[in-house]
Amino acid sequence: MIVYHGSTVEIRHPDVAHSKRNLDFGPGFYTTTFKEQAESWALRKALRLREPAIVNVYALNDKLDDFRKKEFTKNNRDWVEFVCACRRGGEVFKQYDLVKGGVANDKVYVVVDMYYRGIWDMERTLSELRFYEHSDQICLLSQELVDKHLIFTESYEVA
Repeated sequence: MIVYHGSTVEIRHPDVAHSKRNLDFGPGFYTTTFKEQAESWALRKALRLREPAIVNVYALNDKLDDFRKKEFTKNNRDWVEFVCACRRGGEVFKQYDLVKGGVANDKVYVVVDMYYRGIWDMERTLSELRFYEHSDQICLLSQELVDKHLIFTESYEVA
C-alpha cells in the first residue's frame, strides 16, 4: 500500500521517537493513504516553520501479521475514547505497533474536544461526527515495523 507523510524535509529513514506526545494515536510516525491529506499536513507545517512543504511517499507492506494492530473503520465511540485517552497523555497506544483510523482534523477536533471537555455526551459527539468526511491516518508506533516494512520511494515539494 502507498502511504504519505507531510513534512518540511525529506525523510528517508523515519524514526518513531521523533514525535510529539499526546497525538490522536500516541507518539509515532504518522502517514495517510490520502495524498491530499499529506499535502495539507505539509503545507500547514511549512507555513508555521517558514520552510518548504515536502510530501514523503512510502510503500507500506500490508502483511504485518507479526505486529499488533488496531484499526478503527469509522469514527465511533471506541475511536473517540482512544483519541481522548491519547490526547490526555494516556498510554493505551503502547499495546500496538500500528494504529489506523480517522483523523481528528480541525473540524473533527472541535467535536472531539467538546466531548473531551465534558460539554457534550458521547451520543451528541457521535451524532456530530457523522457529518464529516472520513480521512485516515496510520500511526506507526514500532521502530521495528518501520525498519522492516516502510520503504521510502520518493518525496516532492508542494507549491
